[in-house]
Amino acid sequence: MSTARSASSLQLAREARERFVAATEGAIAPLAQAIRDRLTSVASDVGSARTMQESRDDLVAFQGHASQWVSLTQTGWRKALGTGPTGTTSSAPAALRLELIGDEVVESNILASRLAQTIHDKASFELSDLRLRIQHLEGTHELDARDVLKPETLAQLLVDQWLAAGLSREAWGRVQSIVQQALADVVVKAYENANAFLIAQGVMQEIDLKSFVRRAGDSGGGSTSSMGMPATSNMPMGHGVPGGAAMSHAQQPSSQPSQPQRPGFGFQASVPSSGPASSSMMGSSPLAFARQRAQTALLSLKRFVAARIGGEAGASQPGGVTGTGGGVAAPRVFSRTFAGAIADAEVAYRMAATQYMDGGGEQATLIQQTAVDLRRRTAELKKRAPTTADKATVEIVALMFQAILAEERIPFSARVWFARLQMPVLRVAIAEPEFFGTLQHPARMLIDRMGSCVMGFDAAAITGSALENEIKRVVQVIEQYPETGQRVFKLVFDEFVAFLSRYLTQSDATQRVMSVAQQVEQKETMAIQYTIELRKMLNDMPVRDEIREFLFKVWAEVLAIAALRYGAQGEHTVMLKRVASELVWAASAKPNRADRARVIQDLPQLLQRLRQGMDLLGIVGEPQEGHIKTIGATLTDAFMSKTEAIPQAKIEAMAERLAHLEDFVSDDGSASSLPLDAQSIELLLGVDATAIEVISDTAGVKVAEDMLAWTHELQVGNWFMLDHNDRVTQVQFVWRSDRKRLHLFASADGRSFLIQAGRLAMYLQAGLLVPAEEETLTVRATREALAKLDANPERLLN
Repeated sequence: MSTARSASSLQLAREARERFVAATEGAIAPLAQAIRDRLTSVASDVGSARTMQESRDDLVAFQGHASQWVSLTQTGWRKALGTGPTGTTSSAPAALRLELIGDEVVESNILASRLAQTIHDKASFELSDLRLRIQHLEGTHELDARDVLKPETLAQLLVDQWLAAGLSREAWGRVQSIVQQALADVVVKAYENANAFLIAQGVMQEIDLKSFVRRAGDSGGGSTSSMGMPATSNMPMGHGVPGGAAMSHAQQPSSQPSQPQRPGFGFQASVPSSGPASSSMMGSSPLAFARQRAQTALLSLKRFVAARIGGEAGASQPGGVTGTGGGVAAPRVFSRTFAGAIADAEVAYRMAATQYMDGGGEQATLIQQTAVDLRRRTAELKKRAPTTADKATVEIVALMFQAILAEERIPFSARVWFARLQMPVLRVAIAEPEFFGTLQHPARMLIDRMGSCVMGFDAAAITGSALENEIKRVVQVIEQYPETGQRVFKLVFDEFVAFLSRYLTQSDATQRVMSVAQQVEQKETMAIQYTIELRKMLNDMPVRDEIREFLFKVWAEVLAIAALRYGAQGEHTVMLKRVASELVWAASAKPNRADRARVIQDLPQLLQRLRQGMDLLGIVGEPQEGHIKTIGATLTDAFMSKTEAIPQAKIEAMAERLAHLEDFVSDDGSASSLPLDAQSIELLLGVDATAIEVISDTAGVKVAEDMLAWTHELQVGNWFMLDHNDRVTQVQFVWRSDRKRLHLFASADGRSFLIQAGRLAMYLQAGLLVPAEEETLTVRATREALAKLDANPERLLN
C-alpha cells in the first residue's frame, strides 16, 4: 500500500469514527430526559414505603446531577476519538500491564456490559460490517480495546460518568432498561450511517467474509474468534484475589508448576448453613434431608477422586482445603497455556452452538451433535491438562454437563445455552476447587436456579420468551468476563433471582392477586397496630369497657380499611379517625348541662358516622344494630355518671394523635393470623376474588417454628406438586409477601393458590406440597457423573 493511499485510508477511518461519535453524542441529552421522565413516573407510583422513598431519592439525585452527567459524557465521548490506532495509545499492551482491579470497578464494568450486550444484539450485522471495513482501511486484525466503535466503549463511558457525576450504581440498575431502549436504536442507526458513508467512498462495497476468517491461535496476539474478534474481554481479571481485587492474567505463571503433581481437587465437606433456621431443621424436614443426601454425593465424589489421583481424603491438597471441616479454599493459579486452551475451546463451541440452534434440524439430532462436540473438546483439553487434578476436573465437569444436556425436561433452546456454561464452569472449577465441595458455590446455585425454573415449562412456553432471553443474557455476561471467578456467577445469580420475581408476576391476573394479598396483609397489620395505639391512648382515661371493646375490635379495623381504600389522610379516613375521639368524649361522664346538650345535639351525626364505618367493614344488619344499641346504652349511662369527666385537653390530644396515627405505628410484621378467605377479601377490599383459591390458616392450630422456617426457605421459581382437595396440580412458586405470611403459587392453566404461612407449613409437613424435583440439577448431574465413573473409573484420567 502506498504512503498516500495509507494516509487517505486512515483519514476515511477517522472520518467514519467522527460521524459515529457525532450521531451518538446527540442522543445523550434526549436520553437524560427519558431517564428523568421515567424516574418522575416511577416516583408517582404507589408501592411500599421503602420503594417509594428509593424512587423519590433517585429522582431528586438525578435532577441535581443530570446536567453534569450529560456534560461529562459528551466531553468524554468526544475525547474518546483520541484513543485507538489513529490517536494516542497506551504505553503497554493490556495483556502486559500488572494492575489490581477493585470490586467496584468490576461491578461497574459488568453494569456496562449489559448495555453493550443489548447494542451488540441489535447491531451485530452492521457492527460486524463496519469493523471489517475499518480493519481493511487501517490494516489491522482487530479494533483497539477502547475504540469508539465498540459498544463496550460507549457503555463504559456512560456508566463511569454516571458514577463520576455522583449518581449511584443502584440508581443505574433501576433505569438501565430505559437507557437500553433509548440508546440502542440510535447506535444501530449510527452504525448504518457509518457503513453507508464508507460504501459511498468505495470501501468494500461487497464484503467477502472468507478472507477475514482466522483460526484461534493465529499470530496477532491472543485467542481470536473466526472473524478476528477477541475471544475474551480486554478487562484484566483474576481468580478472586483476596482483599477484594482481581489480578491480571500477566501475573499468573506461564509454565506448568514445578512441584509434584499431587491432587489439586479440593472440597468443602461441611453442610452449608441456610440461615438461623437450619440447625433446628436438620433431620426434621425433607429439605434438610435432601441437603444431606446432596452433600453425601459430593463427599462420595471427593473420595472417588482422591483414591485415584493420589492423596488421602483428608490430606492437604494444593488449591483445595484441609480436612473435611475447613473453610473455603484459596484460589488456584493454573497454567496460562491451559487457560488459553479452555478459552479456545469455549470460542469454538460457542460458534458451533450458534450453528446448531440456527440449523433448524431435528432437536434430538442437534442435541446429539452438541454432546459429541463437547465430548471431543473434553478429550482434547484432557490431553493438554498439566496435572492429574486438572484432567480429573475436566472429566467430571464434562460428565456433569452431559447429564444436564441429556435432561429432556429442559427445553431444547435452554439446554444449548446451559451447555455453553461448561467451559466457564470448568475454568471456575479448576481455579476454585471448592466448587465440588459446597452446594452454595455461586456457579452451582445459578445453574440450579435456572434449571429448577425452566424444567416446569414446555418448549413452546420458553422459546422466544423473556425467560429464555434472560438465560441467554446471563450466559453471555459470564462468557464476557472469563477470569472473574465466582464473582460474576454471584452477580448474575442475584440478577436472575431479581428477574424471576418480576417475570413470574408480570401477568395482569397475578398482579391483581398480589395486590389483593398485599392489601389484606397490610390491612391486618395496620388494624393491629391501630389497636395498640388506641390502647396506649386510652390507658389512663376513664373509658367504659364497652367503648374500649368497640374501639379495639371494630373501629381499629374500620380505620385500617379506610386507610387502604382512601389513603391515611383521605377525607373519609380523617373523618372516621375523628369519630373515635368524639365517641370517647361522648361516652365519658357529663357532669354539666352544656356538655349534655352538646351530646344530644351531635348524637345523630355520630351514630350515622359509626354506621358508615361499620358498613365499610361489612358489619350490617343485626350485628350493626347490636353495636349501636350497646353504644347508645353507654351514652345514656354517661348522662347519669357521677365520675370525673375526661379533660377536654386529653380529648384534643387524642384527636391530634389519631389524625396522624401512621406516624406512630411500626411495621414489624407482628400480627395474629389473618382472617383470610375469598369472601372476606371481597367484603373487606371490594375486589373480585373468584380467580383466587384461598388456603387459609386453620383456626386454633399452632405450627412449629421450624416448619414455618421451612416455608421461608422455598425459592421463587421452583415447581411443586400441590395436592389440594384431592386434586393434584403442578404449580410454580411465584411470590411471597413482604412479611412472609402469604405465598402465591400459579398453575399452567391460570389458577392461583394463595396460601398462608401456617397452612403452607402444614402442607409441606404432610406431603401435600412436594418439590417437583427431589434434587437440584447440579446435584443430580454430580450423582450421574459419579455413577459413570464408578462403572468406568479409567476414564477419569485417560
